[in-house]
Amino acid sequence: MAGSHGSSIKDDDTYEALREDGYSKEAAARIANAQANSAQNPSEKGGKATPYEDWTKDDLFERAQELDIDGRSDMNKAALISVLRDR
Repeated sequence: MAGSHGSSIKDDDTYEALREDGYSKEAAARIANAQANSAQNPSEKGGKATPYEDWTKDDLFERAQELDIDGRSDMNKAALISVLRDR
């Protein structure tokens, strides 16, 4: 059984399994918390957002700004898409 990872992690077992599978701390926490929330369905496919390739560079920049991504001002559209997908 996984140990407690603090109050910010809602499902310690899922978090630990994801970390063992190579997920980053941030991604593992996000997924574990989403699975612990009955209002969210992280395993369901089919998001409603359009692909990043269809977004304007300004929209991509705005999303990167919301996520506080460093260096976004110097990025072109392809770089913004890449960094947003990795986030």
